[in-house]
Amino acid sequence: MIDKIVASAAVALDGIRDGATILVGGFGEAGMPHELLHALIERGSRELTIVTNNAGVGQTGIAALLSAGRVAKIVCSFPRSAGSVLFDELYAKGAVELELVPQGTLSERIRAGAAGIGGFYVKTGVGTLLAEGKEVREIDGETYLFERPIHADAALIKADRADRWGNLTYRASARNFGPVMASAGKVTIVQVREVVALGAIDPEQVVTPGIFVDRVWECGR
Repeated sequence: MIDKIVASAAVALDGIRDGATILVGGFGEAGMPHELLHALIERGSRELTIVTNNAGVGQTGIAALLSAGRVAKIVCSFPRSAGSVLFDELYAKGAVELELVPQGTLSERIRAGAAGIGGFYVKTGVGTLLAEGKEVREIDGETYLFERPIHADAALIKADRADRWGNLTYRASARNFGPVMASAGKVTIVQVREVVALGAIDPEQVVTPGIFVDRVWECGR
């Protein structure tokens, strides 16, 4: 019998090693798996590379990971979003590395990693500092940069409902990066508001099929 429901966040995060690359869903506060991130701090994992949209807000989630000194590098689009304080301080001290990636490019790099694509060409970033060190190619008279896929050891995402097979639904804008990240992690770990009976989710409403999900933890949030 397929049953991907786990009893605790600690069990959900089992096997995440020091130095791991972790995809973290969320757009600002929307869809951010705070409870999983706080459990990651308790687990003690260090030297992490976090791939996400923004570098934390306030003192929770990714900001809490940064404060605890667990992050070596952040790959993101908005490191200085509203409410971001800790990242600025740590980056100024050289305590954390930043790889800045335009938002659409970030999403496509994650998707390319999931799909087994070796890279792609994009015009975003041409003629800017983001082009440094990247292959440049002219296609039909236009200049493009070559972007490599992102491969991750794990994906931590937040969904609204799940069944024991791992089929997921999301709530409004909390969906954001969840579906693409779920398909890209070697292990996909999901916190959900509610676990429902098999068959309670209309197949037409499933956003992330269970085949992409490894562990589901019901945290009620």
